[in-house]
Amino acid sequence: MTFRANHLLGIEPLHPTEITTLLDLADSYADHNRKGIAHRDVLVGMTQINMFFENSTRTQASFEIAGKRLGADVMNMGMQASSIKKGETLIDTALTLNAMRPDLLVVRHPQSGAVDLLAQKVNCAVLNAGDGKHEHPTQALLDALTIRRAKGRLHRLSIAICGDISHSRVARSNIMLLGKMENRVRLIGPPTLMPSGISEFGVEVFEDMAAGLKDVDVVMMLRLQKERMDGGFIPSEREYFHRYGLDADKLSHAKPDAIVMHPGPMNRGVEIDGNIADDINRSVIQEQVEMGVAVRMAAMDLLAVNLRKKRGQEAIMA
Repeated sequence: MTFRANHLLGIEPLHPTEITTLLDLADSYADHNRKGIAHRDVLVGMTQINMFFENSTRTQASFEIAGKRLGADVMNMGMQASSIKKGETLIDTALTLNAMRPDLLVVRHPQSGAVDLLAQKVNCAVLNAGDGKHEHPTQALLDALTIRRAKGRLHRLSIAICGDISHSRVARSNIMLLGKMENRVRLIGPPTLMPSGISEFGVEVFEDMAAGLKDVDVVMMLRLQKERMDGGFIPSEREYFHRYGLDADKLSHAKPDAIVMHPGPMNRGVEIDGNIADDINRSVIQEQVEMGVAVRMAAMDLLAVNLRKKRGQEAIMA
C-alpha cells in the first residue's frame, strides 16, 4: 500500500494512489465493523487526543469511536474550559500537549490554517477535523467511500455539489478529491454563495438547479452555514428552499439511479425535503455517517504506521 503522509491536513497534498490506499483500507474496516470484528491491536499503547474548538457531534463521536475500535487510549479535551479561554496561544497549547507525548492529535478549529500550524509544533500525527473555510479531509474521504460503494467506482461520474459553496470546507475538500479522481464536478447555488474564482478549480458552475442536476450520478447537498454569514446572502429560508432546496421535482432532472448525499447536520425544509432525505432508495446519508468511522479508522491506522517508522528511524539515529 502507498501512503506517505505523516499528517492528514487536507486533500490537496494527497496523491490519487494515497487516496485509493486509504479508501481500500476503509472499505475493509467498513465490512469488518458490520460483522463486529474488532481491531483493538492496531493502536494499542497509543494515545489519541481530540481537540474540538468548534462544536461537533458526528465528527467528534466518529473519531472517538474509531480510536477506541482500534485500541487507542482516547482523550477528549473540553476546549471550552481550556487554557485557551484564559489567554494561552494555540502554539503554547501545542507545546504543552507535545510534552505529554501523544501519538494522534485530532483538531477542529474555526481558523483556516490553525491545524497546519499545530502540526508544525508537535511530534505526533495530526488529523484535520475541519479548519475554518479551508478543508475537511475526512469528510471528503468518507463521501468518496460512500460514492464508491454505491456506484461501484470513483471515476468518470457526474457529481453535483449544491448550496452554500462559499462557506463550505466540505465542498472545497470534495472538489479537490473528486477532481483528482477524474470526475466531472458541477457546483449549483446562488451567486451570493459562490466564491469568486471558483471556475479555476476545473468545475462547472450553475445558478439553476434543473440545468445543474441534469443527468448527474450524485447529488451532494450542503448545509447553509449561517454561523459563518455576516450579511444577507439569501432573501429567506423559504425562498432558498423554493429555488435551491432538493425536492422530488428537482431530483427528477438527475439520473434515475442518482444518489443523494448531505454531510449533516441537515436543515430539513431548507436544503432538502425530508421525504428525499429519508428515501432509502436514493438517500445514502446514513451510510455517510457509517463510512465516517471506517475512514477515520483507516486514516489513523496509516498515520500510526508511518509514525512508528519515523520514531524507529529517529531512535536508530540517536
